[in-house]
Amino acid sequence: MQIRAAVLRAMGAPPPYAQSRPLVIEAVELAPPGPGEVLVRIGAAGLCHSDLSVINGDRPRSMPMALGHEAAGVVEALGDGVHDLQRGDHVVLVFVPSCGHCAPCAEGRPALCEPGAAANASGTLLGGERRLSLGEVTLNHHLGCSVFAEYATVSRRSLIRIERDLPLHHAALFGCAVLTGVGAVVNTARLQAGSSAAVIGLGGVGLASVMGAHAAGARRIVAIDLAPAKLELARELGATDVFDARDPDCVAQVRAATGGGVEYAFELAGSVRALDTAWRVTRRGGMTVTAGLPPPEAAFALPAVALVAEERTLKGSYIGTCVPSRDIPRYIELFRQGRLPVDRLLSARLALEDINTGFDRLACGEAVRQVIEF
Repeated sequence: MQIRAAVLRAMGAPPPYAQSRPLVIEAVELAPPGPGEVLVRIGAAGLCHSDLSVINGDRPRSMPMALGHEAAGVVEALGDGVHDLQRGDHVVLVFVPSCGHCAPCAEGRPALCEPGAAANASGTLLGGERRLSLGEVTLNHHLGCSVFAEYATVSRRSLIRIERDLPLHHAALFGCAVLTGVGAVVNTARLQAGSSAAVIGLGGVGLASVMGAHAAGARRIVAIDLAPAKLELARELGATDVFDARDPDCVAQVRAATGGGVEYAFELAGSVRALDTAWRVTRRGGMTVTAGLPPPEAAFALPAVALVAEERTLKGSYIGTCVPSRDIPRYIELFRQGRLPVDRLLSARLALEDINTGFDRLACGEAVRQVIEF
């Protein structure tokens, strides 16, 4: 079938993207689902910094590529061997398909699925296939999803079924921003009720971490960012203290306000400078969690003796150390109860034709989460 999709032919286009137009809306050919695959009609797809980092070249991927990885939609057709979904089901897409058989999957850590990671790196679906083409050119899939498109053929292992009454423009955010941000707090750090936390970087993932810390019962939540509007939103979502990351005394101010630092600090900006801030606002005996994705060549230096003498922990978190089939329904229920106000993350709802302008807003920090609606 022929569909419209946003195609990235080359990385590194200069901003503003509304002028350079790195993403071109093309009429591409989408193959039907093969064995173990599903055709999904995309309802909404979120614009995330992980997409932006492919556009600007910070995270190299095979080109050309149909971009997009955070979305929700409706099942349209099932490949052979898919018996636990039916046409009309609503689903959230997850950008690491889990095979269920490798060592991480067997240990209950599907976010680290080895065949899933290999497929994502090579631009294929979990089974090794590419289902998109533009004329004679085969297109690579973005993280097994490629959801800046009217339809997507994906692995069944990339889908979580949800209730049909949840609006798709809200449901889309659970596939990346909420999984990563809330999961970093409750799964990776296992934040204890009554403890203190700091969140550095208040994009969609960072603000989801603020919500997660609030829902988990943190007594004090420090929010750190460059944008005053995001700091104000963080207050509305549960932050007790906010600090301007541009202030050269920011770290000293946080440590003074919290009596020596916080017990848990979460870096969600994807920069070494933000990680350094997170490390320095963490108290003795505390844990620093990083869930941002800096460029592959970025390196972080720390005083090794502090790991022992101060019993410090530095821990990575990928997709919030999630088990999607467990966590997405839980987080959706918390949203329904008003304990995770995920709808507050939504900055704008855009048409596919506005995608380059949307990435301009994301790059300059004007937007939290924008979604493309179809």
